[in-house]
Amino acid sequence: MRLPVFALVLCQSLAVAAAAEDVPPLGEGLLSAALLPGWQERDGSRIAAIRIVLAPGWKTYWRVPGDVGVPPQFDFSASGNVAALQVIWPAPEVFESDGMNTVGYHDTLVLPLQITPKAPEAPVSLTASLDFGICDEVCVPVSVALTKDLSGPGAEDPEIAAAMAAAPRPAPGLARCTLTPIRDGVRVAARIDLPQAAGETALFELRSRPMWVSDPEINRQGAALLASVDFVPEDAQPFDLDRKDLRITVVSHGDAVEIDGCPAP
Repeated sequence: MRLPVFALVLCQSLAVAAAAEDVPPLGEGLLSAALLPGWQERDGSRIAAIRIVLAPGWKTYWRVPGDVGVPPQFDFSASGNVAALQVIWPAPEVFESDGMNTVGYHDTLVLPLQITPKAPEAPVSLTASLDFGICDEVCVPVSVALTKDLSGPGAEDPEIAAAMAAAPRPAPGLARCTLTPIRDGVRVAARIDLPQAAGETALFELRSRPMWVSDPEINRQGAALLASVDFVPEDAQPFDLDRKDLRITVVSHGDAVEIDGCPAP
């Protein structure tokens, strides 16, 4: 059985519980964490954001962190007057270290939140419990709890707007996939119809079933990007992979596209 490499990374633990609205400087690695209040949209929904500030040289991870990353986990269930909430992820970067790749962000990460209130005319009590990893020479798991009351029209925040604009563009129908059972999971080989771009890579995930995914193997065949990965579940057994649940994000220097679903060739 193959184990995710991040399970073997030397880690030290840092836990922060904050009932206040902002978390003050936390020392090495994580400098601050806060909820940005954002604004109310015309339809009654609200836009807010999580803002994480890292020390120079430190990184945190995208929703699918790569071979040696720590997958972030967010819990908003203690919030009040929230019918639905979506985290909007800006396009990540791919970092190479000692021959292994991780996927994430450095410096400052702003994660927009699109919130649908149960009662649009009433305030939203937003509570976010965050468990995520930050890494430099060691990987540090961090737990942070944040709260903020959201009310009134607010005002558009340029930081949040920029992070929303940096989200990958939807590009349905660009990929076709072949699925092959392997000893400990399923191999997915995708043919993606995209022009070649500098620094391109393809990041695979299952939207409804988080699991370990290998580093992608990338090749070119004319105007097609060929990418393959192995999905390995916790029981390390072959499984029925739902093609409609596949999501592929192709990231290159200065651009990113997101492909939902991957039908057979």
